[in-house]
Amino acid sequence: MRYYTFGDEPAISPDDFFMAEALKEARLALTEDEIPIGAIVVCKGKIIGRGHNLTERLNDVSAHAEMQALTAAANFLGGKYLRDCTLYVTLEPCVMCAGASYWFQVSHIVFGAYDSRMGFGRLNQKITHPKTIITGGIRENECAGLIRDFFKKKRS
Repeated sequence: MRYYTFGDEPAISPDDFFMAEALKEARLALTEDEIPIGAIVVCKGKIIGRGHNLTERLNDVSAHAEMQALTAAANFLGGKYLRDCTLYVTLEPCVMCAGASYWFQVSHIVFGAYDSRMGFGRLNQKITHPKTIITGGIRENECAGLIRDFFKKKRS
């Protein structure tokens, strides 16, 4: 496993490194008063797609961070399949986004915070591609805190 280092900072795992990039996208959504969820797609160690929620700006309930990142990655590669790619997203994908990952044939999904209310995992069914590996809980507290603080501020 390759680890990333920056100056005097300790080495971090690729999952931590790329989740930090997804968190940058989530913070960008926050500045646009969107629910702060961010996503990136990585292929062979390179970010090939980025996205954050655009549901308010586009007035489109399907404009989730994952959909933006998956579409950008497919456009980058010039094809519709994302085999050998990893989707990093700050919140467990919903059923729609997990279903889209099936059609894109994403190899690996890494998410931050679990979503017991809307996450695809609550179905207890494999709706992602049969070969897709799922990893959850990467930088979970940071990812969950961003969303929790957003809604707390909205309610006050």
